[in-house]
Amino acid sequence: MKEHIVHYNPKLKARSRQLRNHMTQGEIILWQHLKKSQMRGYDFDRQKPIDQFIVDFYCKSLALAIEVDGSIHEHEDTQARDQERQAHLEGLGIRFLRFSDDDIRNNPNAVCQKIAKWIVEHRQQSVTHSQHPRSY
Repeated sequence: MKEHIVHYNPKLKARSRQLRNHMTQGEIILWQHLKKSQMRGYDFDRQKPIDQFIVDFYCKSLALAIEVDGSIHEHEDTQARDQERQAHLEGLGIRFLRFSDDDIRNNPNAVCQKIAKWIVEHRQQSVTHSQHPRSY
């Protein structure tokens, strides 16, 4: 089975590595639940470059990006940029889940349950989606 292939700007590799070394508390907590295929057996990457952007977590086989929004995302201009960025990536076939850093820190089990539920509800669609990848 082929997977969804999305290219990225190689210039983002160094920034991606830097972000992995300076994750927020919420990102660290969520990563503990996503790494090593712990989430329903799906492999996630952290701080993954996609096209001209970097997403917090990405599962290639589900074409799923998970974003952790800290307090900076409460500002209107940041929210507008987030919406534009997300719309662009959704145009490439990527789906999104967003959680606040506070929600992850305060109730990681509820966040993980929401992710697991999304996977159960969308994995068949993802299998169909990944059999017909779009190349960019």
